[in-house]
Amino acid sequence: MKMIHLLLDRLERTPADSPWAHRASGVRGSLLKMLEQIERGSVIDLVSLKEDILIGFQILKEAAKACS
Repeated sequence: MKMIHLLLDRLERTPADSPWAHRASGVRGSLLKMLEQIERGSVIDLVSLKEDILIGFQILKEAAKACS
């Protein structure tokens, strides 16, 4: 859960004028939904969670490249 919180925080900081902002917002929404399910004790799709985490880190990597 710490990794999800870290990723959510970093995705939220993606600059609005970045070409990656829209994707970051979508992945962030998906991760927030899964985090809520985890906190309620609901069953989540671990494959989807892993994919969203990997996509989130890829977005951060690409957004960092675009800003430099």
